Amino acid sequence: MTDTIKRITGREILNAKGNPTVEAQVETASGYVAVASVPSGTSTGSYEAKALFDGGKRYGGKGCLQAASHVSNEINEALAGKSLESQSALDQVMIELDGTQDKSRLGANAILAASVAIAKARALSLHKQTYETLTEAKSYKIPDVIATMVAGGVFGVSGLEFEDYLYIFHGFEKFSDQLEAIVTLRKQLEKNLIKTYGSFPEDGGALAPPLKSTGEAFEVMLETARQCGYEDHVTLGIDAAISEQYDKKTGLYAVKQGMDRAQLCAYYVELAKKYPLTYLEDCFDEDDIEGFRMLKEALPSVQNVGDDLFTSNIKRLEAYHEAANGLLLKVNQIGTVSEAILAAQYAQTHGMDVTVSLRSGETTDDFIADLSVALSTKQIKLGSPVRAERNVKYNRLQYIATVLGV
Repeated sequence: MTDTIKRITGREILNAKGNPTVEAQVETASGYVAVASVPSGTSTGSYEAKALFDGGKRYGGKGCLQAASHVSNEINEALAGKSLESQSALDQVMIELDGTQDKSRLGANAILAASVAIAKARALSLHKQTYETLTEAKSYKIPDVIATMVAGGVFGVSGLEFEDYLYIFHGFEKFSDQLEAIVTLRKQLEKNLIKTYGSFPEDGGALAPPLKSTGEAFEVMLETARQCGYEDHVTLGIDAAISEQYDKKTGLYAVKQGMDRAQLCAYYVELAKKYPLTYLEDCFDEDDIEGFRMLKEALPSVQNVGDDLFTSNIKRLEAYHEAANGLLLKVNQIGTVSEAILAAQYAQTHGMDVTVSLRSGETTDDFIADLSVALSTKQIKLGSPVRAERNVKYNRLQYIATVLGV
């Protein structure tokens, strides 16, 4: 007999940046208890599902008491007593209860916290690991890791032109070896940068030294890889988050002295010729579809990944999937587990790589590790392994890899 939901409770907690977010707890009739919390992003797309904040003076307007209350009241009343058999059916109840296109009435933070907690409760009631209950898959793979190492962009303090500079890991026989490489490279890169620049700040665990150019960042990253003996197992990537630097009136991007679409595309091509650059994320504005198409044609062998372009939304994917060859999957962009899975599966069936990603304002919830394994995604983007909210996901992947024997 399928277990049922006894009660769902919402709470306001703090995320890794000290800002409020929502935690949901699901209790089942059989006595299982599952807890989930949701992250928030610094660089957000305009097509994302909308988190609900309280406004006013408390926490600078970012309080989540109202969203947490929606979990404990409206969502609980709608779902209490319902069967845990179908994740999508329960998510659909919440979607219809909210009644908006962007989940802004109840709040995507409220709906997603409940959705993830339900997914965990389903797994507990079935006596299975969470990744085993999210899809119909019979076999699984551990994704390769994309790790943010150097921070820049408009939200950074280093002065670099793009938001994140990434190591793209590949070719390891065991996940434990890959994890060791990630940690080793992060520590050595920090030592190398301190030797050159002295002390400097971090940004969410990523290093933020006063590097002067993308080329300078890439050179020190490559030298560190050679120094540690991992040059055959890493390539380079950029998360440009370039929508933040786009002027819709002039059509120019605030890179160098200002670049139009063609000039920016040519710059990416130049970087890819000079460096082992294999991953480019959000390299044009979320509405610059032609820019994404241009880049895909110019660099067909490079991962051209849409984040703000798609916002993990199947409707955006249906409209524009041919413009890029990769999807960055962020569950809180769409607001329910089942919708995120549909988006990922749509991308995969249309020949796109899928990369599950955390957000900058993370929590110690490890759900996305299970999600990436359930979907057998190409990659998972987890940031630098120096913060608990990041490492809990690395540790969950390590556990799953042990269970799977890989």
